[in-house]
Amino acid sequence: MLQGIRACANRAFILEPYISSLQLIANYTSAKPAENVQNLPRLPVPKLDDTLNKYLKTVRPFLNDEEFTATSKLIKEFGSEGGVGRKLQNLLEKRAEKHLNWLEEWWLNTAYLEYRDPVVVFSSPGLVFPFRKFNSQHDQLKYAAATLLAALDYKALIDGNKIPTEMMGKNPLDMTQYKKIFGTCRIPWEKRDKLSFNDSTHVTVIHNNHIFSLDLWGEDKKRLSEDQIIEALKKIIKQSDKHNNQGIGILTSENRDTWAKAYQLISKDENNRRGLRDVESSVAVLCLDAGAGLWAAPDAARRSLAAAHTIHGAGAKANGGNRWFDKTVQFIVGADGITGLTYEHSPAEGQPIAVLTDFIINYIDQNKSSTEPTSSRPKDPVRLDFNVSNEVADMIKTAEVNLDKLVANLELNCFKFERFGKNFIKSHKMSPDSFLQMAMQYAFYRLHKTPGAHYESAATRMFVGGRTETIRSCSIESIEFAKAMLDGQSSPKTKLASMKKAINAHKDYTVQALQGLGVDRHLLGLKLTALENGIQIPKLYQDPGYVRSAHMRISTSQVACKCDGFMCYGPLVADGYATCYNPRDNDVNFATSAFVAHRDTACAHYRAALEHALQDMHDVLVNTTPSKL
Repeated sequence: MLQGIRACANRAFILEPYISSLQLIANYTSAKPAENVQNLPRLPVPKLDDTLNKYLKTVRPFLNDEEFTATSKLIKEFGSEGGVGRKLQNLLEKRAEKHLNWLEEWWLNTAYLEYRDPVVVFSSPGLVFPFRKFNSQHDQLKYAAATLLAALDYKALIDGNKIPTEMMGKNPLDMTQYKKIFGTCRIPWEKRDKLSFNDSTHVTVIHNNHIFSLDLWGEDKKRLSEDQIIEALKKIIKQSDKHNNQGIGILTSENRDTWAKAYQLISKDENNRRGLRDVESSVAVLCLDAGAGLWAAPDAARRSLAAAHTIHGAGAKANGGNRWFDKTVQFIVGADGITGLTYEHSPAEGQPIAVLTDFIINYIDQNKSSTEPTSSRPKDPVRLDFNVSNEVADMIKTAEVNLDKLVANLELNCFKFERFGKNFIKSHKMSPDSFLQMAMQYAFYRLHKTPGAHYESAATRMFVGGRTETIRSCSIESIEFAKAMLDGQSSPKTKLASMKKAINAHKDYTVQALQGLGVDRHLLGLKLTALENGIQIPKLYQDPGYVRSAHMRISTSQVACKCDGFMCYGPLVADGYATCYNPRDNDVNFATSAFVAHRDTACAHYRAALEHALQDMHDVLVNTTPSKL
């Protein structure tokens, strides 16, 4: 599916679909195939029988006895000798022999580049940094300059292969995602987007929807100091004191095919093509945002307010147009202290971004920025003015309306749970992650009295090119646990036993998922194998067991950073919740979201149920087992 490898002078690479012509992006090239410089093992193709047996267990909570009998029969036929499952398995194993990672390209395309809904809300997370109080515009710009210098230092560590290899036990993890954080941009294209990988010295700065290019190296090839960057940012603000009603950044929040059409129209102009290329090739984007009323908001609302600005910019009238959502990293520095980033998800998972966050926060808190000029000839920032046709102007207005609809439909409730953290859970010899996952299962069942299909991402980075596998957190054991907790007749010992059973079941599945032995990626591989080979999609994929267990009403990720920050994103399905969490020693940061349009999913109710579940589980442990603290 990847075609050709061409390197060009600007060191950009493109992952591109089957296209007959590169048209406007002729200087972009295909990405290099995966290399195994760390000599990591290949992602395994699980044994078919193992996957099917595991799958049957995961769908059981969603089926009555009659339905489960029918699903079991279907699975038996699928996996039988001569069944279509065996044929697909053989073809998938042959594919695995030819690829370092049989899933990597498929996953990038199906999960991201071919996904047509906006990246805003539906794909790209926000990450909220600890709040700051800026007493002046200079304070805001000083923080922004320090953020850029910290990012450059971190990029230098990445480029020099000086980031310590992360380990999972004794297993080294694939570090290539770090190479894709800076300089990367998603390019809109009809049916399937592309990725552009670049190495450059400039950043994109956006203020009041005006877009600027700022080279962080002077004409003498020396890096700018903090003071020099602050002066450059002051020049940018002076040149963009009024809101730009025709800023094209908001188009990046649109449906991908709509944005692709606008992109082609914009690119008909040579000046516009140069501007687009400048943004796409930059190291990162810096968004100098207008104030959001952070300190006027009640304490309880500040986290959710900050999350909104990192996810979608709070709409067209706020900072929603002060973005370029296609860039992998956009640093956000608001006038009143909302700081963080938005990241486009396709090149990398959340953990490398969280590690970058801790590096930046430590850099700023330790005041590492030098005030001594390093370059004697800094370059002035350059405003990128785009010629906007009447048709594109109309598309900008439509994009504003559509973004405001997305903003109005996303409810956020972000909070710090302060009653205990991972130290308490560990003191009872339990996995903090599995404990928190079971709290979410209990909370959902408490609210809806039905099993909730539940996605948790597991990193498969112990394999070359590894991304994620799904942990199916809803299980027979999790539902039995929830029922036991809600049963007034259950004794504390019964509740404890069911809790331990559910937590251990989740932990066991997690271990298998981390080893590439989950259910979902294997089943996806078999389905894509059928599509590529002209084989009819098996009935398994229309079966109620598959449909219900894959309708992930609870979408979750643990994104751990040491600082008091958190990641946030939108739900996977219309009637679902998202829950991203950062478990720290003595507290847990939660970011929950739901869609307003669905009456059955309200964040306030879900938060209350989650806090209640955590307290109930705490009380069971305290009342039945001694702590090892």
